[in-house]
Amino acid sequence: MKILFAGGGTAGHINPALAIADYVVRRQPDAKILFVGNKGGMEERLVPQAGFDFKTISVQGFKRKISFSGIKENIVTVRKAISAGKESKKIIKEFGPDICVGTGGYVSGPVLRAAAQLGIPTIIHEQNAFPGVTNKMLAKNAKRVMLAMPAAREHFKGNYNFVETGNPVRYEVLNEEKQDARKKLGLDSRPVILSFGGSLGARKINESLADIIARSAKDGKYQHIHAYGQYSKWFPGMLEDKGVDLSQAKNLDIREYINDMPVCLAAADLVIARAGAITLSEIEVQGKPSILIPSPNVAENHQYHNAMSLVNREAAAIIEEKDLTPEVLTELIDSLAGDPEKLRVYSENAAAMGVRDSTKRIYSVIIDVIASSKTS
Repeated sequence: MKILFAGGGTAGHINPALAIADYVVRRQPDAKILFVGNKGGMEERLVPQAGFDFKTISVQGFKRKISFSGIKENIVTVRKAISAGKESKKIIKEFGPDICVGTGGYVSGPVLRAAAQLGIPTIIHEQNAFPGVTNKMLAKNAKRVMLAMPAAREHFKGNYNFVETGNPVRYEVLNEEKQDARKKLGLDSRPVILSFGGSLGARKINESLADIIARSAKDGKYQHIHAYGQYSKWFPGMLEDKGVDLSQAKNLDIREYINDMPVCLAAADLVIARAGAITLSEIEVQGKPSILIPSPNVAENHQYHNAMSLVNREAAAIIEEKDLTPEVLTELIDSLAGDPEKLRVYSENAAAMGVRDSTKRIYSVIIDVIASSKTS
């Protein structure tokens, strides 16, 4: 069996594909897997790191703001789209996949369109309640449209072959144990806070966390793992300005990106994060109490609705970014970290929401579509 995956741009599109691919090779070790992503994208690092073959095409999204520079950029986008289609067909013909799986991001567009034109069956997976533009366009040629959330169905304009699967969660996230994770990270019995604002980083979250991280450097109350993101390389300097010597503060683990998220997540007592669909799915299956800070810069404010699905089940706390300050965040962290009963309730309720067999469901869809294409 040969499967080609296309998706990228953010970890929210890459990690689901990696989770599916990992499940496939655990079930069928002789399966051939190839990922196609954007040259220079995050997937160019994460996919080979996970041990899968990877090829690149060069694409970019359209600028929606009308301006002279935007028009020039969109001309480049069109040219790249044409060449990306040719590159995609070449890759597909050389690999000869039985199926192409798209997990979102504009890089999946030319790849799945090329596959459909070549007669290769395609399926897509939508992680959010509000589908991305690329998945909406690809749905009409897809043999299956897999949904993490039932609410996404109403936003597709067409009567497609929908399958509700939940969001795929990596094997390591499902199976990492808290005490083992703490040993791997060299952590002791003090509370462990894990915080991140997404792979690219979130300025407001970084700025709001700096005070409590600086305080922890002095009083050692918490052990803190924090990822500041690709666009916030200034963050360690901000901590230094607050008197933090990261080489001496052994209870602080400050990084640009968390490559071992399954271990860090399992070790945590409290998670502070955005409310992206994959992040929440991983928090749920690990049963982690969380403070969610939804990004306001997403379509239909869907991260807020994602977060409220946990808040309404008493599985998380929420701070909207418009209300976020260092003082508000510090007070809530101290309140939750000092309340073992509240943490227990959040943990149990989050775990009850987790979908642990999503990759199995998606694997079944892949097998079914391949079988159907061979008999039709």
